[in-house]
Amino acid sequence: MDRCSPLAAADGSSWVMLEHGRPAVKAAAATTTMMPPSGRPRCWHRLGRLLLLLPWTLLYALALMLGPSGWPTVVAMHPNLVRDLRRETVEMFYHGFDNYMKIAFPEDELRPVSCSPLTRDAHNPQNVELNDVLGNYSLTLIDSLSTLAILASAPPEDGDTAERALNDFQNGVAALVEQYGDGTAGPSGQGLRGRGFDVDSKVQVFETVIRGVGGLLSAHLFALGALPIAGYDPRRHAGDDLLNPAPIPWPNGFTYDGQLLRLALDLAERLLPAFYTKTGMPYPRVNLRHGIPFYVNSPLHQEAAAGSGAPPRAADGSPEITETCSAGAGSLVLEFTVLSRLTGDPRFEQLAKRAFWAVWYRKSQIGLIGAGVDAEQGHWIGPYSVIGAGADSFFEYALKSHILLSGHDLPDRTVVAPPPASQRARPWLDPNTLFPPLTDDENSPGAFLEVWHQAHAAIKRHLYTDRDHPHYENVNLWTGSLASYWVDSLGAYYSGLLVLAGEVDEAVATNLLYAAIWTRYAALPERWSLREKTVEGGLGWWPLRPEFIESTYHLYRATKDPWYLYVGEMVLRDISRRCRTRCGWAGLQNVLDGQKSDRMESFFLGETTKYMYLLFDDRHPLNSLDAAYVFTTEGHPLILPKPKTAASGKGRSKQKQDVTVYHDEALTNACPPRPASTPLSGSVVAARDDIYHAARMLDLHLLSSSSSSSSSRLSGDKGQNSGLHMARSNFTLFPWTLPPELLPANGTCAKVYHPLEMLLEFSVTDQAQAAGSAFNFLLNNQNLERLATDRVRVTSLSGLKLTLRLDEDGGEREWRVSKVNGVPLGRDELVVFDRSLLGDIADPRFRLVRDPVVVKLQHLHQVDLLAAENAAASLLSNAAAAADAAVGADGDDTPPDHDSDDPNASTATATAADKNNHNNNNDDENDTPSPYNDLTSLVKSIFHRITASLDNIQLPTALPGLGGGGGGGGSGSSNPPKLSLPYNLVINQTAVTAIGVGAAPLPEDSSSSSSGSKGQQQQQQHIPAFGPVPAHLLPWTTVYPAGLACSAPLPASAPRDHHVILMRRGGCSFAAKLANIPAFAPSSRSLRLVVVVSDDDEREHEREHDGARDRDEEQNQDRERKRDQAEGGAAGEAAGEAGMVRPLLDEVQRTPGGIARRHPIAMVLTGGGEAAYRRIAAAKRVGLARRWWVESEGVRVGNLLVDEGGEGDDW
Repeated sequence: MDRCSPLAAADGSSWVMLEHGRPAVKAAAATTTMMPPSGRPRCWHRLGRLLLLLPWTLLYALALMLGPSGWPTVVAMHPNLVRDLRRETVEMFYHGFDNYMKIAFPEDELRPVSCSPLTRDAHNPQNVELNDVLGNYSLTLIDSLSTLAILASAPPEDGDTAERALNDFQNGVAALVEQYGDGTAGPSGQGLRGRGFDVDSKVQVFETVIRGVGGLLSAHLFALGALPIAGYDPRRHAGDDLLNPAPIPWPNGFTYDGQLLRLALDLAERLLPAFYTKTGMPYPRVNLRHGIPFYVNSPLHQEAAAGSGAPPRAADGSPEITETCSAGAGSLVLEFTVLSRLTGDPRFEQLAKRAFWAVWYRKSQIGLIGAGVDAEQGHWIGPYSVIGAGADSFFEYALKSHILLSGHDLPDRTVVAPPPASQRARPWLDPNTLFPPLTDDENSPGAFLEVWHQAHAAIKRHLYTDRDHPHYENVNLWTGSLASYWVDSLGAYYSGLLVLAGEVDEAVATNLLYAAIWTRYAALPERWSLREKTVEGGLGWWPLRPEFIESTYHLYRATKDPWYLYVGEMVLRDISRRCRTRCGWAGLQNVLDGQKSDRMESFFLGETTKYMYLLFDDRHPLNSLDAAYVFTTEGHPLILPKPKTAASGKGRSKQKQDVTVYHDEALTNACPPRPASTPLSGSVVAARDDIYHAARMLDLHLLSSSSSSSSSRLSGDKGQNSGLHMARSNFTLFPWTLPPELLPANGTCAKVYHPLEMLLEFSVTDQAQAAGSAFNFLLNNQNLERLATDRVRVTSLSGLKLTLRLDEDGGEREWRVSKVNGVPLGRDELVVFDRSLLGDIADPRFRLVRDPVVVKLQHLHQVDLLAAENAAASLLSNAAAAADAAVGADGDDTPPDHDSDDPNASTATATAADKNNHNNNNDDENDTPSPYNDLTSLVKSIFHRITASLDNIQLPTALPGLGGGGGGGGSGSSNPPKLSLPYNLVINQTAVTAIGVGAAPLPEDSSSSSSGSKGQQQQQQHIPAFGPVPAHLLPWTTVYPAGLACSAPLPASAPRDHHVILMRRGGCSFAAKLANIPAFAPSSRSLRLVVVVSDDDEREHEREHDGARDRDEEQNQDRERKRDQAEGGAAGEAAGEAGMVRPLLDEVQRTPGGIARRHPIAMVLTGGGEAAYRRIAAAKRVGLARRWWVESEGVRVGNLLVDEGGEGDDW
């Protein structure tokens, strides 16, 4: 039907016609030309007046279109069309609700195809898809009550919709009480179907909470008036307390006095047995009458299970499944918190919050949570991390719990004493007694906001990708590597959640993909393949889910962009066309062929129609409610009413200040302003330059329509078409309801983002390949070894394939290895190469580059494990074997390297006995004790931890190459081998080289001093665990501790007879320290390196000596940094990565006599303070290794580490 706009001309000569809301100009009626007295046609006078008024008319029209912010206030969709869509939504709801009440009530759901009730599958208890949800407690009515309350605020122009909905809401409450009682212990507590929800139904805890408990609580808040219903105000007195309301009489003769709240408490108490776990996460299922007899390991009945001798089994003989999901365990906070606050019973709030934190505390090292988790054991099930099914509402409840709790006092955490037995119908249960109380931080709203910030930062880093068009991938929980190539329909909610968090730009961009998927299929398939551009694995059903329309609603509320109204129209039209049946609304079993399922899920009336109605009712009281209310994951509005006598501000906790996994100063804490300008077309979204990128991912440009048929065809689609594709103009237009006029006439598209990738393939050789490691997971390659969750070592170049991706962030370019042998890597995963593998490669696409700035200072400490008193020989034998096993699964004998940059790490504070003359002229040196007791304790502690973790591992009977073991000394031998050689402990320290005119080249590093073939070098790189150390690996054996070395020249023996001179930073300049080293003749015994040890807080440290400041710290810091940057590229940033500024030698090196030094001395600066100084002074041997990296085409490969051999240490 055509509708006329009120923008018609005043004389009725011209009308703007709207067909389905789209403007079309109708020609003006013919008029008679009248001649004025002057003889000039009257039309000329009219034309002159029109020309004078034209500018003002245009300005007035523009003012109508644009509000103060520049966004359209009179939207591009005509109000009449919005009104009609709202009314159609009401009709859609009632077509389902009326048929449910007439055909299916009091059963749970309606079969819309067969027009019959849908109940639990009594013949197949394992049909969890049905039985988890349907609990025989009139589920659809409970889920629909809050929608009826929202429809009760319909505008007067919609006729009797509001009155009808309010009557149905009140009659629905009365019908529910009639069936299940009023929740009291007296006779009125007995309903037609039972006393409360005393039914023999094994249901899922999560679904029962969000649908049953949440639906009852939301309806209760509407009935009280805590949530608004236009024209309904049950609080007759201003002083009425919402937490203790007076009875409310209704026109239908029913008096409401909190029956729904008591029923919600009854239902929630029946779920309490599921919370008796050791982890704090609830078991996934519970029987509403019998509890959890099938979870035999529960603390609730552990003794009974032990007495029975054999654990009970499920009906089919298999143990009961304890697997739940992050969403199922962690998404109970909203409902249970409201229940606790309304009833004064704190049990539920504390249980729900504890379950939330139990999930969050199990996040991986990169900040991700998994989809599946074992509620009994607490470990993750499966490697997937997603935003959709399995984890979705966990993120939702992190943010919404913050919103709901904000402005309220912390809860009462006192353990509640059970009421007298005469006042309760069931045994009193409180699983909180199994655990310590939650802290104030864990109860505070700020803690939940911090979880959201951390979780979203991890998602943005590891799951978010802007390739082709912004969307989210499914990745490995531990590594962040790509795990699957599909998106699921449940993930459509995330855009709406981002809106609530203020991340509107990200929400708009990611929502476009779901809009394109819906345009393609006229629904959202359960999974859609990003790689195949088709329905994934035959999972093509759509059970009337609400997530897409939910996000559309939130995006429209934030932007007021008419684009989302047309998206809502598309959803409404497609559901009406494809899902309507004679008795209700049916989900689609297959979005490709339109096959219907015989089920109308309760959430269709509880969520889908609710969000659609609110989208088209801009003036609804909820849309303007200025209060901390939230929609649950089932779409039920909840709010925490404040008690009348609440003291504001008392007991609030400060926000949590833990160290976060990801820190970003730009975390969004408020909604951003709307764009300052709006295109004349009226839609910012339609004018985006990436609007068709999402359409391209769906191949919408291949859709074609035929004049003889309204069905769509897709070239090469193999039968996958969406049914009716209604776009009348451009075939790539989406949503298909969008009028072409909403698109800018001169719009341009941005380039589709495809990061540059390069494949490097190495030839197949006979190079030896290392054996696999016990830690290898996700790797099925002969030449790859998993060192840790965040790093993979390449053991052979033979047949190796590397995929490099060029990342450009803020103008900085860096390659990243994205795949190794076809195995995807996470964004923060590292690839480790031994340098010996790369020594002979000379290719611009893969070039080894030596770091001129950062080096690795290595010092060896030899620990006699037999020196400890009463040490058992068998323990030492096992410890030595364990060390052999621990230092490398590939068979090398490298001892564990310990990074000593941490000043709090275990240290050896000692000096060697042969250094007895070093203190002759030191400024402030003190004698240092022997290191061996401390080092022995450290090494033995390590061995104890290793041996404790070796279960059922056959240890070798003797350590090879140590002698004295004979051949038979195993762990079970009566004469175990005696170890006479010390254990070699190598400590690595990061150091930076000097800069300036006085800087000297470093001596040849120990790693490059060996000769021979590559294979020989690789073998020689490893330091044996026990026994002598080859001299070429750590060539320097003498260290002279010189203290500050500022007051006087060192003795001549210091550079003549010592390979390393060790100094403390401060007191004088670096050049002055070198000037106090006497001249010496180079020899095999003479000085090779000066090591200066700095405090870890040296940037703030300041020493004074004889009234002079340290010029390197005070005057030359800026010059040092500028010199570093002048070195260019990665080398220029290396010192900053190491956390130190390079020492500046701004003058030529001189001897104590002032003569220019013929043989300049190399200097490095390291950190660690006094502890590191003493460790290096006590070393038996010292060596230097250079850092290397790999470049491709002059750009560094950021996640590729080059190791000198051994364990792939992190620099």
